[in-house]
Amino acid sequence: MTSFHHRQRGEGKIGCISTLLIVAILAALAVKLVPVIYSDNGLANAAEDLGSRAGILALPALEAQLRGKATELEIPEALAKGAMTVQIRGDKQAGTCVITLRYTRKVDLYGIYTLPITTDKTVNRPYMDAR
Repeated sequence: MTSFHHRQRGEGKIGCISTLLIVAILAALAVKLVPVIYSDNGLANAAEDLGSRAGILALPALEAQLRGKATELEIPEALAKGAMTVQIRGDKQAGTCVITLRYTRKVDLYGIYTLPITTDKTVNRPYMDAR
């Protein structure tokens, strides 16, 4: 009596290859996109931190530190004119610091497609003089 199971090999090559292909494509996309998203979030976090210090820093110093952070994170689009604006509403004792980030980064996905990633964030941070 022959068993039916000896003729089944359990091979699923097409499913395995397609799964590996999808994982490889997702990994390749992540290599390109994750650093861009990470640096954009780093600049937004720096804007929030700097907004809280508006009571002890002058407006030119705030702008210079924000530009320095954009340079450090290698975001040249943020250094363009009008991409980052810093406004202080109130006096040196108390008020609100408004920092606006508006820029678009183009990410080249291996020459197949260019994906625009837009950052449009406004940070409103109240501040008080800490001296």
